[in-house]
Amino acid sequence: MSLDDAQPLPAPSVPAALGDRSLFPDLRWAVYANHAAISPPSQAVRAAVAGALDAYAHHGVGAFPACHAQRLRLKARLASLFGGAPTDYGLVLNTSAGLNAIAGSFPWTAGDRVVVFEGEFPTNVTPWQQAAAAFDLTLQALPLSPLEAPGGADLGPLEAALRTGVRLVALSAVQFQTGLRAPIEAIATLCHAHGALLCVDGIQACGVVPFHAPSVDFLAVGGHKWLMGPEGAGFVYVHPDHVGRLVPRQAGWLSHEDAVDFLFEPGRLRYNKPIRRQADFLEGGAPNTLGYAGLEAAVMALAHIGIPSIFEHVNTWLDGLAPTLDALGFQSQRHPDRARRSGILAALPPAGLTANAIAEGLAAHGVAVTTPDGRVRFSPHWPNPLSEVAQVADAVTQVVRALRG
Repeated sequence: MSLDDAQPLPAPSVPAALGDRSLFPDLRWAVYANHAAISPPSQAVRAAVAGALDAYAHHGVGAFPACHAQRLRLKARLASLFGGAPTDYGLVLNTSAGLNAIAGSFPWTAGDRVVVFEGEFPTNVTPWQQAAAAFDLTLQALPLSPLEAPGGADLGPLEAALRTGVRLVALSAVQFQTGLRAPIEAIATLCHAHGALLCVDGIQACGVVPFHAPSVDFLAVGGHKWLMGPEGAGFVYVHPDHVGRLVPRQAGWLSHEDAVDFLFEPGRLRYNKPIRRQADFLEGGAPNTLGYAGLEAAVMALAHIGIPSIFEHVNTWLDGLAPTLDALGFQSQRHPDRARRSGILAALPPAGLTANAIAEGLAAHGVAVTTPDGRVRFSPHWPNPLSEVAQVADAVTQVVRALRG
């Protein structure tokens, strides 16, 4: 028996379409504008998870080859959607797991400098703090404000830091607080010109913002936001120029070459097999089979619609809401340049009101939003119909008027 000959689990059908909520019949919110937090699973995702569970219920360990083949197919779909080769992708639990794996496997030298940014979600700071403590690195935090410049991102402070010698820069493609989309390709070019590598947290970008993974050196993405998969199912991308340089400090029994052959052929048990020189050596052990089955169904929907089309749809939805927020006194933090926008419209509340009070009021109207760091954050996705905009605008207006008394 060989895993190479296994047939994957059947791929679910994906009748996804922009503005069509029919794949979410059990979603109880009238308007779910909270995909930057956690996306609800579609019927296709739920069916894929149930199918993987049923396979194990019916066949026990006999389901492993089909599920293994399904995960290989998922990597091929990720490569088709975001670029690179399937072997450039490894499946991990979430963004934190991916960034920790990269930080822990990087070939550090004591004294290396790492640049992070103030105001980032902790996922893209904590792993580098831990790596700095473990490998005697120097961590430098730069402000995000230069990247927000209305006339174009000011990369001067980053370049000044790079000139002093930096080994790696860690940055989110999209900021969770404001929705600011970084000029990743320009930043990668600048880093490479100064001998630094770029590691990107892509969880607030991939699935809603067109993103080309080979433009960066490392990428980590959780699947439960804009990819619309289950929690605990994400991926890493490692540029092929760098995978051979990673040190397999984090590896498991499935990280070896020919890792499973001893299960099927006598006399093949070895402990000295080399670690694979591709991104999936970071996977290590038994995977989240159910989660990755669901993630594949979610990725298929994104591919079916097309991420550029999703980006335009989401921003048309947000464009429709923005004038109401402005008129009510919200301070939008959405960038004026469309190329710097994402799927998020975040706004500071009107004077005298709090984001939490507004979110609670919207919840009473059936509208789901979140309030990161005191902002009201709207984040629709491909299932959100444009007809919702008037409903949300009316709800926000009523909430603000009620709070003002």
